[in-house]
Amino acid sequence: MRRIKQGDDVIVIAGKDKGKQGKVTKIVDSDRVIVEGINLAKRHTKSNPATGSAGGIVEKEMPLNISNVGLYNPATNKADRVGFKTLEDGKKVRYFKSNNEVVDI
Repeated sequence: MRRIKQGDDVIVIAGKDKGKQGKVTKIVDSDRVIVEGINLAKRHTKSNPATGSAGGIVEKEMPLNISNVGLYNPATNKADRVGFKTLEDGKKVRYFKSNNEVVDI
């Protein structure tokens, strides 16, 4: 089980986009994530008539290291650390360490 999953709301805690918030769109490797609207890079693309794509300058979301993002806690409006615990029914869940609130139900 991962601390940060696809679809989670996260806050960037280090780097040029520190303090920005977004949703995880993809987990690239075990240690890199792509967050929507964060860490944009300009990519100069050549047009390709075979696929019908136009050329020009395209902004592309680049991966961030997973250590540079923290899971957003709506109760505190800040990034929070995540732990794991097992419920009474045997289900393993993630929880916020600051207030022991379960992340995924």
